[in-house]
Amino acid sequence: MPELPEVETVRQTLCYKLGYPTIQEVRVAWENIIAYPEPATFCAILKGKKIQGYDRVGKYLIFDLGTHELISHLRMEGKYYVEPKDAPYDVKHTHVFITMEDGRELRYHDTRKFGKMYVYEKADNRSLYPAFQKIGYDAFHEAITADYLYKKLHKKKKVLKQILLDQSIIAGIGNIYADEICFALKMHPETKISRLRKKDFDLLIQETRRILNGAIKAGGTTIRSYTSSLGVHGRFQLQVKVHAKKGEACPVCGSEIKKITVATRGTCFCPKCQKKR
Repeated sequence: MPELPEVETVRQTLCYKLGYPTIQEVRVAWENIIAYPEPATFCAILKGKKIQGYDRVGKYLIFDLGTHELISHLRMEGKYYVEPKDAPYDVKHTHVFITMEDGRELRYHDTRKFGKMYVYEKADNRSLYPAFQKIGYDAFHEAITADYLYKKLHKKKKVLKQILLDQSIIAGIGNIYADEICFALKMHPETKISRLRKKDFDLLIQETRRILNGAIKAGGTTIRSYTSSLGVHGRFQLQVKVHAKKGEACPVCGSEIKKITVATRGTCFCPKCQKKR
């Protein structure tokens, strides 16, 4: 699944490659992609709107349409393509066509059809959008502080990786980066979150942002099915320390990297470097 760095890469690339055209028409080939409102209204709202900017909250991509915002969650395998209107396309897996007045077309491609799109009348506070009701602050939001996390989490009966994956606490982190953050913290992914002190949360924030920024600079992580589809191929997979490296040597101590299941997700870690509290 595309995580924060991959979605940020898509945001930056669309900003550069698509720019700020006006939407001429919209066609939806698979209606289940449109979560809100119903597809006919969705198309009618977008028609004639000018794309005024691009934003992101966690794993959600946001198109600023002036009076409204188009929100897109790529889920497992969603991708965007910018093509001439008459260019051929994958009929089976291309589900939304947004044609621009300049003749280009923004196409949404999704092999598994898990992605979702929403259009809302623009609000000053995005937490008012139903799609964001259970979404916490973005990992780079200034509200994410050691005090905030300590007060929110020090009584929780959950483990570190569960918390990192919980989008209602910090939005944007998925399995790849959760493994890397745990390794950077030298903490076992099953460390009880109640054992962390304020200084630990401060370090958690620092390492999370360092790793996510590094991944953004590398264009995200191209693993299995994820590529940006916009001409950018992620290179962060060349920098990962433990994720998907079961049986390989730890880059720090040389011990064998192990794999367990935490919060239903496959989890790689170094049993020597990462200690459980």
